[in-house]
Amino acid sequence: MTPGHGRPMSPKAVAEPAAETLAQAAAPHRPGRAFALALAGLLALALASLLTGSGALSLDALVSGDPQGHAALVLMASRVPRTLSLLFSGMSMGVCAALMQMLFRNRFVEPTTAGTAEAATLGLLAAALLAPGLPMLGKMGGAAAFALAGTLLFLKLVERIGYRQTVMLPLVGLMLGGVINAVTTFFAYRYDLLQSLAAWTNGDFSGVLRGRYELLWINVALALAAYLAADRFTVAGLGDAVARNLGLDYGRTVAIGVTIVALATAACIVTAGTVPFLGLLVANVVGLVMGDNLRRTLPWIALSGAAFLLACDMIGRLVRYPYEIPVGSVAGVVGSAVFLYLLLRRRDRLG
Repeated sequence: MTPGHGRPMSPKAVAEPAAETLAQAAAPHRPGRAFALALAGLLALALASLLTGSGALSLDALVSGDPQGHAALVLMASRVPRTLSLLFSGMSMGVCAALMQMLFRNRFVEPTTAGTAEAATLGLLAAALLAPGLPMLGKMGGAAAFALAGTLLFLKLVERIGYRQTVMLPLVGLMLGGVINAVTTFFAYRYDLLQSLAAWTNGDFSGVLRGRYELLWINVALALAAYLAADRFTVAGLGDAVARNLGLDYGRTVAIGVTIVALATAACIVTAGTVPFLGLLVANVVGLVMGDNLRRTLPWIALSGAAFLLACDMIGRLVRYPYEIPVGSVAGVVGSAVFLYLLLRRRDRLG
């Protein structure tokens, strides 16, 4: 309540001081300059991604011109779609993880540790079985519906069981994801779709071409919507009772956040498959440095997620050149190692 008045303060009015109280580190000096430098580094990494691959492509060929148009075809049909899909996927997965961690008030929750990604894969399998002729937008809709249902199921499980311990919450999500994944594997085996299931569960951007990545532009809009509502999500992260006392419609805010997560996760899985632990790593690292104010951290999380996924893809392309290691495998190795480190670090701090 405002002093001397009976009206509740707006979520935006209290987001800044509340988040400052929760912040774990001070803001870096000259954040605008630091962000500009980080953005320049991301653009340099994107340029390197455009020029890296088994097909010959160089700046000289693009500038001087190719009589046969081969260089321009490779660039526009393959390299640009792949690089943009990596940028958009990394950005949106980082934002999704930050939203889930704020709404569930747990640092270890993200789409791959809450059953959301597994539910989206089950929805994609259901669309392939029931309506194999659906366009990508229709498949995304089915995957998003299942992802939303899976996330809400996880939320109800958490409320029913009452586990709010830092380590226990993601373990419940991993068990839920395991059950959903077992059901998905059974039906994929039953209807001879195990090969398709492997493609959906292992993030791989090597097959992303022009005409197959455009759904990810939806994720850009979703990330922007999350940023516009960042103050509300920050207040929601203080808990149901506090948020309601501050005049926030807690249930609607959670519903909006879960919907953003479900749609963005579905678009990523339909386009290139699942990339595990990316959001967990990025959101935690940025949160440790900059605190919990989503208005300030979301741009950094989006940029860091895009840069991390681009870097993992570059590693996968160069380690066994001219062959490729799927980016999901590279990100999974790095992300799982960081996940275990964070779990052990938190356990040691708690004694």
